[in-house]
This record gives sequence, structure tokens and C-alpha cells, in this order.
Amino acid sequence: MSELESPNPGEVSSPLAEILVVDDEVAFAKAVTRRLERSGYACRHEASLAASREAVRAREFDLVLLDMRLPDGSGLDFLHELRQRGDFPIIVMTAYGEVEDAVTAMKHAASDYLKKPLDLEELVLNVSKVLAVRDTGRRLEYSRAREHSHGGRDELRGRSSAMEAVREQASRIATLGSGPAAPPTLLITGETGTGKDVTARYIHRRSARAERPFVHVDCAALPKDLFESELFGHVKGAFTHAVNERTGLIEAAEDGVVFLDEIGEIPLDLQAKLLALLERRTLRRIGSSTERRSDAWFIAATNRDVEEMVAAGSLRSDLFFRLKVLSLDLPPLRERGEDVLELADYFALEIGRRYAIEGASFTDGARRVMRAYHWPGNVRELAHLVERAVLLSGGGSIDEHGLGLMAPDPTAAGGTDMAALDGLTLEDVERLMLQRALEASEGNVSEAARRLGLTRMAMRYRLDKHGLRDGG
Repeated sequence: MSELESPNPGEVSSPLAEILVVDDEVAFAKAVTRRLERSGYACRHEASLAASREAVRAREFDLVLLDMRLPDGSGLDFLHELRQRGDFPIIVMTAYGEVEDAVTAMKHAASDYLKKPLDLEELVLNVSKVLAVRDTGRRLEYSRAREHSHGGRDELRGRSSAMEAVREQASRIATLGSGPAAPPTLLITGETGTGKDVTARYIHRRSARAERPFVHVDCAALPKDLFESELFGHVKGAFTHAVNERTGLIEAAEDGVVFLDEIGEIPLDLQAKLLALLERRTLRRIGSSTERRSDAWFIAATNRDVEEMVAAGSLRSDLFFRLKVLSLDLPPLRERGEDVLELADYFALEIGRRYAIEGASFTDGARRVMRAYHWPGNVRELAHLVERAVLLSGGGSIDEHGLGLMAPDPTAAGGTDMAALDGLTLEDVERLMLQRALEASEGNVSEAARRLGLTRMAMRYRLDKHGLRDGG
């Protein structure tokens, strides 16, 4: 979704953007407000500085149209006052010959100036452009603020060999962003909750683009009918509700990073447009004939089996190969050994700081249970479980009962009576477990692998070994 403004970053140049028109020529001001209201703006007219001051004290406006000559003072003085209140667009209106006023106004950070008599169509165009620039600025401010708020949470924690390998590879990839050209696209894969977004931010923070925007696009959360507009933007009048020109998220990222989270959710009809962008490095807003250059670094992520998606026809093969120029596969938490305990201690400390709860720690029993648990939700599940445990504990020791997890029963094998395994070889038991996992997952190999705690490669090796790839 649009990462734009506070409190609702999804709104950009709303059709109800409010404009204050400050001008003592009543007939002229009414003509201006009527024309702006036809374009979807909400307008308020004031004919004096005193009334205008009351208006801005009572409410916030998205833009102010300000005349330089008013009966009770100078518009320049009011411009200076408005700038003290906030950084919002102000367009000044000057009579013919008042060039000096216009220059002074621009020095006071006016967004633009127009000479009277005004062409109303030119006025609407300028208003639209000024609001579009404001929206782009807000997008970038929101993106930078969001990244700053993550603080140390972009660290790849863990000392397991699996995480050491991920850190080393991620650090190498980060160095590719130092040149003038955009680095090759990167595809991050891994189960839900393994930290794909954290990894993308880790790479961004360590690249030469660290001070440039990081725009997180949640492809699974974008409404299908707004997908193209959110990514690529649109020009005014491109479709029914396109009241104003809009900058898309990709364009707003400039030469920073665009993180396409859950890339597998992009509608099939838009995949061709994304592919063209990645290959030609240009984009077009909806309804525009103008191509715009994009120097952003594209990082995509998915928890789905992309090869299965390509085989099923839900992901274009050419887009898959373009996305996977570089790839990074994140290990599930169950394959990271003692990292579980290190992460649990880290989350307990952070949550304790956030809620002012001191002294939260885990007993040996709790640690044994966490170490033995399968963690189907990976790091995200661990973080939520620790948060709940710390909040309920109020500080102090957290035992296995406080975690709400049950240690696995060593006498139980997926609900199978141990006596039923008598006489079977290890090979027989492995084949039986593979068959049951496939049945439980309705033939979905990736899901069966997750149930058994295997990587996809390990699962496929065992299926081939037992002749089960063809349903045997």
C-alpha cells in the first residue's frame, strides 16, 4: 500500500483535499472556488487576513491560494506566519507588474506563484502538480521514518552456521548497490515468519543506498483494482476516480530500494508490466504516454514455491527468471539450533523495555521446550509467543507452562502406535512418514516438507530415493 502520510499513509491527494482561497476580490474568488470544486476539491474563501488567521487556527488545509494585496495587511506577512505553522503547499497570486512580490514569496518558500488575471484551467493544473509534489515528499518522509523506527530490528540475529551463511551472502549482495547502475534484482525465499523483510532491510542499511528511500510494498494487502495505480501511479482523468495526478510507489522510491513483499500475489495481467519495467528500467503512469526512468533496486520476497507457481501458470516464467538473478533462501527456525534461545532472550529484553517490565527470563525447562518445538511460524511465532509470556509474567522467571507450549512426546510418532512400527526398518519408517505427510498435505510437496521439518531439496531427495515423486 501507499506508504505516505500520518496517520493514514494510504491517502494521496484526496478528492476532498481542502483549499483555502484568500482574496478580497469576491467575484474572482467565487469563480476560483467553483472551478476547483468541480475538480473535486473542497474550498473555503476568506477575504481578509484576520478571517484567514481564524480559519487556519480552526482547521488544517491541504493548500492555500494567497493574494498578495489584502485590505488589512500584506499577503507576504501571512505567508511567513503560515510557514511557521507547517510545511504545506502555498500558491501566491500576484497582479501584473508585482514581480518583486513574487520573488520575495518564493524566498519565503511559497510552492508556486501565478499572475493575475488567472487562467482557471492553468490554476487547476498547478494545484494538481503542487499537491502531487507534496504527496511524493510525504511518501519519502514516511518511508524514511518507518525505516528509522525499525532501529536495531534489521539485524540478522543468530550464531548458527545457517545464519552465518545468510549474513555473509546478504553482506556480499549489499555491496552491489555501490555503483551508479541499479543492482540485479534479488529474490528472497523462505517460509512464513523467517524474516524476509528484515533481511531486505539489512541489505538496504548496509548498501550505498542506505540514506535513500526503502519502500515496502505488501503485494498481498493491495486491493486488486488499485494494484497498478499504487505501483505505477496515474495521471489525472486516467479512470473514473483519478481526480488528481498521482505518483506511484516505484517512482517515489527514486534510486532507493523497492521491496516487493509476497511477489507471488501480483495479478497475472500486471506481471508483464512489471517484467517490462525490470528489463527496460522505465515505467508509465496509467493514462500517460510519457516514460519515466526508474533507478530503484528491486528486492522481491515470497514464502511460496515459485517453481510450483510457474508450473501452475500463476507466475510468468520470464518474470521468475528476471527476479531470480540473485537469490537468498532463509532457513526455517527449526534448522537454526541454539538461535531459538538467543532470539527468545533478545525478544524478552526488547519487550521488557517497551512495556517497562524488568527481569523477565526463561527457566531451563522453558528453554528445553523452546529448543524442542517445531516452530511452524518461525521467528514471527517465537516473537509473538515471547511477547505474550513476558506480558503475562509481569517480570521474573517464565517456565514451560508460562510459554503455553507442550514438549513433544518422545513415544509418539505423528500419532502412530510405537508397537505398530515393530519389524520395520528405518527405511520403511521414513517411507511411511513421507507418504503420510504427502497425504496430509494433499500432495503439496512444499507443505509436506514443512510438516517434516525438511528443506525442499531434502524432501525431493527422499521422494526420489523412495520412488514417491510419481505418486508411488
